[in-house]
Amino acid sequence: MNAITIAIDGFSSCGKSTLAKQLAAHLGYTYIDSGAMYRAVALYVIENGLVRDGKLDREGLLAVLDQLDIRFQHDPLANKSVTTLNGRNVEKEIRGMEVSRYVTLVSPVPEVRAKLVRLQQAFGLEKGVVMDGRDIGTVVFPDAEVKLYMTARPDVRAQRRYLELKTKGVEVDYASVLENIERRDEDDTTRAADPLIKAPDAVEIDNSDITAQQQFEQALDVVLGVLAQVGQE
Repeated sequence: MNAITIAIDGFSSCGKSTLAKQLAAHLGYTYIDSGAMYRAVALYVIENGLVRDGKLDREGLLAVLDQLDIRFQHDPLANKSVTTLNGRNVEKEIRGMEVSRYVTLVSPVPEVRAKLVRLQQAFGLEKGVVMDGRDIGTVVFPDAEVKLYMTARPDVRAQRRYLELKTKGVEVDYASVLENIERRDEDDTTRAADPLIKAPDAVEIDNSDITAQQQFEQALDVVLGVLAQVGQE
């Protein structure tokens, strides 16, 4: 069966990563978490004093941008792919609320986006890839055979994120999570560089009132339909 590229875009805490991992596992494809790459950059600026009083030292970041090496490696103990930053496993650190707050400082920077898009496109050269993010179907893989656009109501997404963080033992309140999600929505859809928009040929899935399994089944139906067409060409 011919391998294809699957691009999944959508708002934060929409279940994009969950869906992408499910599809990749089911199809035997490689999963690439583009959001983790931006989180890794945010972690770097935090750890290296490039954020002061909530403001990004843009010039400082650009001066070291070429030195940032972000990759995905298989962790045999966890049996999953993990994000590395300059050779260090940062999977746990990039998932916290502090990094979530600062992602919106680094993600609009055109030079950061250009660097990460180049890396993402290199990952996908061989096809058989599932990637999720904000601009995958519009910028990274505009020719992807399958494009999915995920959405859900902000309050639903905030509740999911809140429960996820609480399960991980993170002390956080729902109001803060909702505020973070609404701010990220605003930043994602209004930034000058590669804003979040639905590609004209993307299939939209609103998962506000469906389960992860139902979402997976809907998405898989789309993918299998395209694979059947590709197989006939």
